[in-house]
Amino acid sequence: MRVSQYISSLQDALGALSTEAIAQVEDALLHAWREQRSIFLAGNGGSAATASHLANDLNKGAIVPGQPRFRAVALTDNVPLMTAWANDAAYDRVFVEQMTNLLRPGDLFVAISGSGNSANIVVATQWAREHGATTIGFTGGTGGRLRGLVDHCIVVPTDRMEQIEDVHLVLAHALCTALRARIAAMPAAAALER
Repeated sequence: MRVSQYISSLQDALGALSTEAIAQVEDALLHAWREQRSIFLAGNGGSAATASHLANDLNKGAIVPGQPRFRAVALTDNVPLMTAWANDAAYDRVFVEQMTNLLRPGDLFVAISGSGNSANIVVATQWAREHGATTIGFTGGTGGRLRGLVDHCIVVPTDRMEQIEDVHLVLAHALCTALRARIAAMPAAAALER
């Protein structure tokens, strides 16, 4: 595949996204901000990088002076803790065990998996739901198991993993930009009204 073909098919994948699903995810993230809930993010490989990137952008890029900040934690970032749990328990528990210390009912869990079938993501999503979290999925293809487990899901309708990951990062930037604009449009006194 030539670069021009890759870009063209990437544009097709972006154009095929569900605007309704994106709006639901945006609203869920804004709700978590309003309620000052913690947002936990997880993924493997390129999706781990996206989880870290999205947490960074929520925590820094979505800041609006005079307004509260997002409370986002990428569960992918503490490598010693992840490897300790992988070694002492099982790799499919590396995200669950971190959330066991931190997650409270009403918090938000963002699961990122291109296939939607990563065992540690599926297990973490199930655990988060059972413990009262709202769940969001970023996935691809037909959504895998993740699609049926989450409250809100954005599925990138392609089987090309590189493009799924590309679109997930575009979504991260688009969501943070939109959230920052929505928060900036709120009067400071009304920002946290429920």
